[in-house]
Amino acid sequence: MRSMLALATVAVVLAGPPLAADPPPSLADTEARRTIIDFVTRVTYPGSPDYVTPADRIATFDNDGTLWSEQPVHFQGLFAIDRLREMAAQDGRILTSDALRAAVQADMATVAAAGEAGLPEVLATTHAALTVDAFVTELRDWMATARHPVTAMAYDAMAYQPMPELLRYLRDEGFSDLDRLGRRPALHPRLRRGSLQHPAPAGRRHDRHGKLRRDAWRAGHPRGRRPPLHRRQAGKPLAIEARIVRRLIRAVGNPDGDFEMLEWTTSGPGPRLGILIHHTDGAREFAYDRGSHVGRLSRGLAEGPGRGWLIVDMAEDWRRVWAGG
Repeated sequence: MRSMLALATVAVVLAGPPLAADPPPSLADTEARRTIIDFVTRVTYPGSPDYVTPADRIATFDNDGTLWSEQPVHFQGLFAIDRLREMAAQDGRILTSDALRAAVQADMATVAAAGEAGLPEVLATTHAALTVDAFVTELRDWMATARHPVTAMAYDAMAYQPMPELLRYLRDEGFSDLDRLGRRPALHPRLRRGSLQHPAPAGRRHDRHGKLRRDAWRAGHPRGRRPPLHRRQAGKPLAIEARIVRRLIRAVGNPDGDFEMLEWTTSGPGPRLGILIHHTDGAREFAYDRGSHVGRLSRGLAEGPGRGWLIVDMAEDWRRVWAGG
């Protein structure tokens, strides 16, 4: 079940030699763009006092709401709901809870009201009997024909155009890039082209209970105390550290669920940049933040600027939203 829910977790690495690179053209000429370019310039120019060696130029991106859209619910949830409808048409007895009955009616408010048990129950019901091969086949078939309930766009067209440009820009400037596309290659053809799978690092140590030693992660926690792995927010930096055994210098996210990831990234020494995507564009995409049941952003808006994080206003800072048009 955790593997299915992690259709969202770590990681692909995009690696490349430091080359002269063009900044993302889909970013408008605003302070946000200038901040991004300034940071990249400072950490990549050999004569800069903030120079960072290529081995330590590591960035990460959240997935839903950062690399592609997430409204009215995460797209893996919409896939599960469509599959649930097909299953219920064959045998209505599978709808054994309010959350499942609400899901087939596209009543996402009721599914969300079920809390942490709501969408996971839908995923468990629809995915539990699938082998990996069957899952990939079903997913590809769905992607070929399914359309978003609000925009009527294909789901892979709803990746954000500035993001592959930003990934390419960082790669060309000698960054390694951890994103969360590795578990969902079929869903992100526009974002994954040219990416390389990152090998697990050598020398990772585990304690006798099989939990990774997380000695480098201290942000927001007393020394020697570590949050449990089941906590989603804390789990992001822990999963990243488990992957690369070092701290990032740049992290990009959008909801409060990414707060700890940005906190961990920016609390280290030297130049660091945390970025939050603020969904302000109700005309081209969706406008939401504090009151949203998906991608809620409240604490990040309140505390992010004081921590030096860049808040990217989608309406003001993006010339173009969709990769697919």
